[in-house]
Amino acid sequence: MNVPDDVLARLRDACLALPEAYEEPAWVGTRWRIRKKTFAHVLLVEDGRPKWYSDVIGPSGLVVSFRVPPEELHALTNAGPPYYKTVWPDDMICLTLGDDTDWGELAELITDSYLVMAPKSLAKRLVGDTGGHAEDPGNRHRRG
Repeated sequence: MNVPDDVLARLRDACLALPEAYEEPAWVGTRWRIRKKTFAHVLLVEDGRPKWYSDVIGPSGLVVSFRVPPEELHALTNAGPPYYKTVWPDDMICLTLGDDTDWGELAELITDSYLVMAPKSLAKRLVGDTGGHAEDPGNRHRRG
């Protein structure tokens, strides 16, 4: 089974709005990249496969993984479901998608992931010269 079309469409809207971002098939699922660096990856975990993800989220689920800025890593790591800390890389978080997914917050997390992975010149297109998030990080609160 593949990632549902409506989920792909929502993720595409968030990911492809970012400068020079592109979509491609991943080893499983679909990923979005900036240059050659992945900033978001969506896939379906079924029957415990792929094991790398099922070890983190359980035997099944629809999951998106993304990179997290250092200042948000602790909060998301300790937030609990639907957020899960991956084994590798150190700054990656998985979010299981479901009926209660906050798509606005996910779009912000994807933007943050892009900023982690993008060259500084591209990141500046979103944040200007302030070096901060696309939104004021002082007004963003995470669970946890």
